[in-house]
Amino acid sequence: MSVRPTGPVALPLHRLSVAGFHDLARGEGGRAVVEELLAAERSRRMLLLRALHDGLAGNGALPPAGAALSYGDAWSLLKRAQRTDPDVFDDVLMSPSTGMWLSLALRRLRGAPAEDTPLWVVTGHLSALAASAGARAGLDFSIAVPVSRGIAFLPTLGCAELGCAETGATEPWSTARVEARDGQVRINGEQGTVLVGSGAGAPGARNGARGWRAVRRVAPGKPGQQLRIALDELDPYRTFPRPSEPLLLTPADARAWQTMLTEAWEILLRDEPQSAEAMRAGLMSVTPTPARERFRPHSVTAGDAFGGVMASRPDDAPQLAATLVHEFQHIKLGGLMRLRPLNASHSAHGPEELFYAPWRDDPRPLGGLLQGIYAFAGVARFWRAHRHSADAAHASLAHFEFALWRTQVWSTVNLVRTHERLTPLGRRLLDTLHESCAAWLDEAVPETELRLAREVAAGHRARWRAHHLRPPAAAVDDAVRAWQRGDERPPPALAGEPVLVPDSEAQFLDTEAVLARYVLTGAGEDAGDARGADDADVLLARGDRAGARDAFAARLAAKGAPPGAWAGLGRALAGEKAHQSAARLLRSFPERTWAVQSALEKATGQGADPVLLAEWVARGARGPREHGG
Repeated sequence: MSVRPTGPVALPLHRLSVAGFHDLARGEGGRAVVEELLAAERSRRMLLLRALHDGLAGNGALPPAGAALSYGDAWSLLKRAQRTDPDVFDDVLMSPSTGMWLSLALRRLRGAPAEDTPLWVVTGHLSALAASAGARAGLDFSIAVPVSRGIAFLPTLGCAELGCAETGATEPWSTARVEARDGQVRINGEQGTVLVGSGAGAPGARNGARGWRAVRRVAPGKPGQQLRIALDELDPYRTFPRPSEPLLLTPADARAWQTMLTEAWEILLRDEPQSAEAMRAGLMSVTPTPARERFRPHSVTAGDAFGGVMASRPDDAPQLAATLVHEFQHIKLGGLMRLRPLNASHSAHGPEELFYAPWRDDPRPLGGLLQGIYAFAGVARFWRAHRHSADAAHASLAHFEFALWRTQVWSTVNLVRTHERLTPLGRRLLDTLHESCAAWLDEAVPETELRLAREVAAGHRARWRAHHLRPPAAAVDDAVRAWQRGDERPPPALAGEPVLVPDSEAQFLDTEAVLARYVLTGAGEDAGDARGADDADVLLARGDRAGARDAFAARLAAKGAPPGAWAGLGRALAGEKAHQSAARLLRSFPERTWAVQSALEKATGQGADPVLLAEWVARGARGPREHGG
């Protein structure tokens, strides 16, 4: 590892192959293109290490608690490990948690706002990296590493529990000494000693109460097709966007994750073989988090943690398979955007333009929208294949998911694929995704699932508009006066261009989709458990449009009704011939009726009959059109 070159160095440039870009532009890409991205990421991390070296050289002061740490010893040990076993060095370097730590350490050195962890503990993690690499390379060494709240971490290996402030230590941060001799690794701290044992790549505990916890590794699949990843509960830098303490799996949770990973991997090998092969090269760790609400899993990746995924415990194996595809799409696109931008940076003049994203509650900037488009193109592709291999209990849901996400990706690609801030590369990528999505639209989906997907897609957009768009304020005031006068129709200006006013309290805009999943999986009786769903939403999901109409109308006649309820009323009215104009308005422009009703409540203390008001507002509506938002 060369960190101090003696003269000018001509660094190689990383270029993505033409074939690799074409694969990525289709939302696809196998092992070969992922290895190209990994090579670029490795060079990036080596440059970050050099930047860290230079930063530490110019920042010499350490608190007394960190005096035992030696950056010189850390660099020396890392270089020895690289010379002795380059594969081990690269494995430690390319760990997702190493990428997160490098980014955080450099930001801290450059003055980023600090959390409670002292700077010397953050930068001292370099010594822990060196100790891990040295131990795995079989070297003899002795080096001090940081201890955080009684725990010493050795990245890619595990952690030693050495005690904490509650057991007698005077400070939450201290140091321990890692000593390796003849394959034996010992960690000596203020509160105890842990003997890791021989074979540091697969260590075992040797010290009872204060012992060693190894990184949990899993390898689902048959030989030659295995996915070898860490199920990481331990490393402080495994979580995004900030570090955290270990969150240990219970034995039952560990078994559940192992089972679902095995089943999900079998699904991917069968239905997404190219993605599975790519993941074998580039998916390195999954950080498990507690289970979330049914049909609302949570997962995330970070650009600095290439190859790492944080994910809540899934409902079942197909959901986990879809999650891995989703997040690996983010990983691939993040790697591509490291090489070439897809959109020009936002100008510092004026607010950044925001857009509707069918997978979010909040408006999104262009860069974030591109990430979502790419991720959900992968999700649609997964369900497209899986619907033909799913068992009878899951086939209906798989058809629905494919129909929903192909619709949402298609509409969003069309919204921005000619945007002026796209680079030529960004336009080519969206044009290629546009072609793929266009072909998917011609594929048959059973009538029930297709209709439901279209209704759900329209419902999400309507709820988003109700929360985030506002008609011209003067037009709303004029409409209130027109209603009070008994005019036949509202002023034309009410249908003018709305203003984006992000609602920070908007949430659960995916309620219709979640309820649809309950019904399609035969769990409609449990639909009331969905967060954000009230009685009217549940009645609608169960097919009782008349009951839902009355429930929505009653709720909207009362003060303080949520904006999204207008979209629900529109869907309930869709089956009534007498109210088709109101239904179309509320499924396309619910913000108009919401704004007028809110202004009426403010002016008079009470609102109008929701159905009558929607009918009246609809008389002045123009035909539906897209709004970038």
